Amino acid sequence: MRSAATVLGALLLGGLNAAQAEPVTLDGTEQWQMKSAEGRDYRIMVSLPEGDVPYTGGYPVIYVVDGNALFPALHAAKRTQDRLKGSIVVAIGYPSDTPYDFNRRAFDLSPPQPAERNDPPQGGQDLFLDFIEKRLMPKVNERFKVDQDQRSLVGWSFGGMFGVYTLFTRPALFQHVIAISPSLWWRDRYLLAHERAFTQQAHAGKIDLTHSSLTMLIGDREMPQEIQDARSLQLRLENLSQYGLRSDFQIEAGEDHMSMPFRVPTRVLDELLSTRRF
Repeated sequence: MRSAATVLGALLLGGLNAAQAEPVTLDGTEQWQMKSAEGRDYRIMVSLPEGDVPYTGGYPVIYVVDGNALFPALHAAKRTQDRLKGSIVVAIGYPSDTPYDFNRRAFDLSPPQPAERNDPPQGGQDLFLDFIEKRLMPKVNERFKVDQDQRSLVGWSFGGMFGVYTLFTRPALFQHVIAISPSLWWRDRYLLAHERAFTQQAHAGKIDLTHSSLTMLIGDREMPQEIQDARSLQLRLENLSQYGLRSDFQIEAGEDHMSMPFRVPTRVLDELLSTRRF
């Protein structure tokens, strides 16, 4: 474990050359290296909580996929605003020098594909969820006092799709999911089958959605199909509000698919940390 997360790359100052430059670090962070059961390496970046443990007995914790890209902005937004400091951000990334490791995220965040379409390899979403649930969460719980009723998941694009999949297949794992620009169209809208099963379970009283929420954020400059898919999903899920599920759909003016995750960090944190369970 390190005392501060090393931000990817080095900042060159004045006349310093690359050999003399020091990596940029972020105060108030930690970084861990972890392996999945299958031996896949992950870089875990943690924005540490500040202040006393809340009256609930633990800090709310926000898990973020694509951590290499999204962690710095979320950490800065959290740490510079007093109302947000008493929380933990756990970003799941990769030992890579790029913001997005295309091959790794393609596997971790996606459903299985037919062999002829499986390049790069895909279909690891359940293995990735197992890593989060069985390895990462226990380590976070051991390291910090965590409010087990305030666990959230944030993802963008494939990560947003992964968040919706998580809600549908493991609804008790997180109370809140924020899906930024979710790729609901992927693999012929494969999530529709999981949505139907999830809805049937809710109507049958087999899952507890009393304190669950899904928020989808999308830019108004994204593909019309992506906007329509997200809006339609939210409208269908409104019927589950009778069981407690809160669903929301928001459009961000002037933003496209690539700009969205860097436009909304404060909104994401406000959305998650203003939710209370009594």
